[in-house]
Order: sequence, then structure tokens, then C-alpha cells
Amino acid sequence: MSDYERIVAVECAEDSFAEIFWRLADGTVRSQRFQFNPWLLLEEQNDASQLSAVTELRPLTGDGALRYQVFFQDLPSYTKAVAKLGKLSKSHGLKGAYRLFSDIQQQILFSLHCRLFQGLDFSELRRLQLDIETHCEASESFPNPETPEDIVTLISLKDNTGWEICLDAHDGGEKTLLERMLKLVAERDPDVIEGHNIHDFDLRYLAARCKLHGLKLSLGRGGREAKSRPSRFTAGERIKAYQRFDIYGRHIIDTYHLVQLYDVIHRDMDSHSLKYAAKYFGVSTPERTYVAGGDISEMFESNPERLRDYCLDDVRETAAIANILSPSYFYQARVVPLSYQNCVLRGTAARVEAILCADYLHQRAALPWPQEAQEFAGAVSEAAETGIFHDVWHADVRSLYPSVMLASRLGPASDYLGSFLRFLEQFRKFRLEAKDASKRAQGAEREHWEALQSSWKILINSFYGYLGFGQATFNDFAQASEVTAQGRAILLGMRDVLAANGATVIEMDTDGLYFQAGQEKNAGEELAALIQQSLPAGITVELDAHYPAMYSYKSKNYALLDDKGRVHIAGAALKSRGMEPFLRNYISRHMEMLLQGRAQDTAALYEEYVQKLQEHQLPLADLAKREYLSQAPDKYLEQVKTGKSKRGAALELAASAKRVYKIGDSVQYFVTGNKKSVSVVENSRLLEQADPASRDENVPYYLDKLKQIHEKLL
Repeated sequence: MSDYERIVAVECAEDSFAEIFWRLADGTVRSQRFQFNPWLLLEEQNDASQLSAVTELRPLTGDGALRYQVFFQDLPSYTKAVAKLGKLSKSHGLKGAYRLFSDIQQQILFSLHCRLFQGLDFSELRRLQLDIETHCEASESFPNPETPEDIVTLISLKDNTGWEICLDAHDGGEKTLLERMLKLVAERDPDVIEGHNIHDFDLRYLAARCKLHGLKLSLGRGGREAKSRPSRFTAGERIKAYQRFDIYGRHIIDTYHLVQLYDVIHRDMDSHSLKYAAKYFGVSTPERTYVAGGDISEMFESNPERLRDYCLDDVRETAAIANILSPSYFYQARVVPLSYQNCVLRGTAARVEAILCADYLHQRAALPWPQEAQEFAGAVSEAAETGIFHDVWHADVRSLYPSVMLASRLGPASDYLGSFLRFLEQFRKFRLEAKDASKRAQGAEREHWEALQSSWKILINSFYGYLGFGQATFNDFAQASEVTAQGRAILLGMRDVLAANGATVIEMDTDGLYFQAGQEKNAGEELAALIQQSLPAGITVELDAHYPAMYSYKSKNYALLDDKGRVHIAGAALKSRGMEPFLRNYISRHMEMLLQGRAQDTAALYEEYVQKLQEHQLPLADLAKREYLSQAPDKYLEQVKTGKSKRGAALELAASAKRVYKIGDSVQYFVTGNKKSVSVVENSRLLEQADPASRDENVPYYLDKLKQIHEKLL
């Protein structure tokens, strides 16, 4: 076994040492410490003379501006140097500029030129799931770890060996419960700890309760205490503030984050909660125990056995969701010089950045500075036709932008080593090999190849975005513009071929189009062959789907009926999560009727919803809008007071709520009153504060919203 195979973690152990952890084939863990010298990059050699404890000044070759890699004696020396460079930069005491790689784990992986998990299968990784239940003294509020009475009542633990346990505070009290949990985690010695919202709830809560009892949250290898810091998590357009935890020698994988990242692509989840996600992914069993949140505290005394079943089901579902969503990140960590945890938490551009910068520094080549951000034209997207269409095909260009970049050799001008296109070509080759292998395999082997090809797909599709990312070291906006220009030309050429051969093009979007081929047998395949003949070398078209019916509303907004009778809706105008759930449900049912040839039934559907609204038959949750806070409520109040921000219902309600809301938290509220035209800010209530026995939703307001949607779809 190579020294760099089966590595499960690297850590900065002490001031001048790093530590590597291996998961051996027999299941045991071995570790070793070694000397490690942190480093940074400088433009000017003479600037290094102003820094202390420099152990090596390594010249870098090539055309990059950052021509010197400066190594320091230990972490404190490096930290002092960073602080001094900041001061010198502000006082113009530097001749050049400098660059930091602040992630020390990334520095270690760069320096060793190694990656995690090489030679290790996902099934060999020791993964432990954790979930807690808590008591809440004030029944109408959220449990507060700072309140002495709001104890941790249950802790469920499970790992992928089949072992599981539910610890109960009835057996010796909360302190004993926490001590038993810490001991068991050390004994099971997992490489990964998984949980749903584990950062911002479970670990944050456990840290506070341990502190109250004079304990340390020593979940790390060697009894190291878990560390935390404020951070932000980004999933698409949503940015959420949270308390990030790091555990020495282990990775934390939050399935709440995995679900959100999945939904950024698929955009069809109504919630990211554990229970909803388990049902969505089909891993919720009929025997699953459910307990309402408001009943948990009371049930701990009245029916603790049922509550233990509920808590164990939580970790089982967490494990099942992680089994589905985490393998692609595991395999990315094999090639990206980041920790497994950071492969999830960092954006796709950051992963490409890490690969390219590591390659340059391994070859002792100087890094360039990024270009300044520039605007450039994007992809083509238009609805050529609107209405209902039958017998629809979808033609897709396989990996359009990566294929364009490789076919036309469109790499960054500053990449003088050619690393960008070399890695892109390599990863695409790996992906195609894995995809072919998955088609031949069955069972667990097929799942392995599917996860592998998915990880390569994510990486190769990140390269185009990296070109146009303002902070990327090797960005190139002229090349990004050329890629999209060629992509547009290819798609428009496909449209022209279809139109010239009697097809009806319905919708074009980025890398594919929907069209009607005609009634002749094999018409779709014949048209796809004609398209392929017109395409440049290196560009491949796939006829990847057929739909019995399609409803085209406007560009990027449509509904599809697949061959199994399922309806798929795309576009914010038809399924925005900003809509109230009852409207999304109405649109979904309306679309189903249209696509199944039952347009005459839509009038009755409309009357059904009108009646339910008038008679208060819809659950309040179906009427509640969900919004994610774009700023902290206290900052919002300051900006409203000074006239720098307009009032908004979600932030207004969050600011006056009993619980503390943060950036990125979701707020659910419904509109009150009795007129269809009301100020929502002045007439709204948090869903959690609603009284089900006293319904005061604004019926005229919701009837008007339903009417607008109904008329829009006619």
C-alpha cells in the first residue's frame, strides 16, 4: 500500500506538525505525525525579508505574477506573517502583493501532493449518524440550549456496520447521557459523522449542554474538542448563516446541506426537512414512527419507548439519504485537494480552483492573478411555440460547453501549463468510462459506477462556470464568451435543421431543444441523425427522451408528461417555491389535466379550490408563503429606520418573533384580513403562531391569487 492510499483525514496537529489518518483494510485506523511548514505566495522576493521565521523561499517558474512560495517554521509564525502582511499592505510597505490559501488542510494536501480516499471504497469509510431530541420548557417556543431545563433527552447513534443505539437521559441524567455519547463515538471511531442540520442544531446544542456540565465536546480523534465558528452556506441563490463545526480527524457531512444542493439542480422539492426528504427519495419505510414537534417533550415522560423509536428512525433515514447523495462528493475528494467536508461546503468553482492551483504549485510554477470581472452574453433560451403539443422529443448536446472547450481548445490564456484543458479532457474520459461501466453492471457495482460518473459530471460541468468566475485564478471572460457564442450557434443550427425538415421546434434552452418530429415511425431518430451530420467535430447530440405531451407556457417554463404518466414541471412561473403551496398544487393538477387531455375538467378543479378556500378547508400550511431571510432581522430594522430598506413581511415577522432568526433561515407566514387588496406587511402572521381553532386567513386575498393563476393558464 502506498503511503498516500487509504488516507481518511489530514489535520494540522500542533504548531509545526501535521497528522495523517489511514483507514486500513482490516478496519483499524493508523495515524502518523510529520513536520509541516505552512506557506503563502509573494510577488516580490524582497518582501520576504520583512517576515520572521521563514524556513524556505522557493522561486516559482513561468509567467505568473506570484513567483515566490514562502514557508514558515510553524503555524504561529505563519499567522504572525499574515497579520504583518496585512499591515504592510495597508501602509504601502510591500513592493508587491501576496496570496493566502487559508485552509490549512488544503495546504497540507498541496504540499504532500496527495488526495483523500485513494484506494478506498465508499463502503469502507466508517460513517456514523447522530440525532438528538430535546425537552422544551416553554411549549410554544423552540428549545434553547442556554435554558437549564431544556435538556437533551435522547441521543441516537448508528454506523454503517449495522450497529445502532438510542441513549436515554432517564438512565442517569443529561450529564451521564453526554458522557456515554462521547465515549461511544471514540469507541466506534468514525471517519465521518452525519446528521440532518447537524451543524446548526445537534452539534450546537450538544456543545452548549456539555459546557453547562463542565464537559468538552470531545468528538475528535485523540479526544480533541470540536471547534466551531460562524460561517455561511450557499446553495444556488440562497445564502444561509450557520455555526460551522470541525472535528479533528473526522469529517462532518450535513444531509440538510446535501438535500439543498441536490434541489438547486432539480428544483422540485417542497421542503428540505428530514421527513420530507426521506419520502422524496423513497427511503421512508411504512413502519416509520412519527412524533409531532410539539409533542416531543411530553412524550419523553408519557411514552419514552415510542420517542426512542422516532429518534432511531431519524438516524436511519439520515443514513439512507447520505447513501444516495454523498458518494459523488466522496469520489470528488479523491481528485480535489480539499477535505471531504469542504468538497460539500465549497462551490464547484472552488473545487476546480483547488485542482488547478495544486497542479501549478506541484510543478513549482507561478500563479497568475485573476482577470477583472466582465459582462458577456449567456446561453440561448426561448419558447418558439406556446400551448399544448403531443409526441414531443428532446434532443440534447452531450456536455455541450465542455465539448466546445475541448473541440476548439478554449482554455484560459493565463494557463501557460495547459492544466485546464488537460484535466477537463481527463475527467470527461473518466466520466464516459464510468457511465459505460454503470450500464454493464448490476446492484451495488452499478451504484458505485453511477456515483463515480456523477462526480465526474459535476466536475466537468464546473469548468465553464470557472472560466467566467470573477475570483478564479485562471478565469478568462473572452474565452467564456466564445464558449457561449459557439453554444448558441450550435443550438440555432440544430433548430434550423429541424425546421428545414418539417419539425416543429417548441423550446430551446442552453444545450438542448424540444420538438415535434411528425407522425412517421422513427422520425425522431432520423432527425437526430440529420442534426448530428450538421454538427462540428467533437459535438455529439443525443435523443434522450420522448414525451406523449408538453405544455409550453413561456421560455424556461413548461410541463412534460412522460411515458409513465408522470408530470414534470419546470420554471419559476409554474412551480416557484415562492408561491404558496396551494397554488403550486393547483398548477400541478391543472397541468396534469391539460396534458392528459382532460382540459374540460379544469373548470371543476377551479371551483373545488374556490370552495375549499371559502370554507377554510385547506390547511394553513398550504396558504403560507415561505421566504428565506436575506439579512439579519436586527440589521433590517436599522435599515428601515434610516430609510435604506423597504419593509418586508418575512423580515418584519422574524424581527418580532420570540425565537432568534438568522440570515438564510426560512420564515413561513400567511396573510390575514378580509379584503383582497391589503398591505401584506401589516396583515400577516407567522404560521407557527397560528391558532388552528380560530381561522383568520384572508379568504378574498387568496381567492384573487387563485383566480389570477387560473386565468393565466387558460
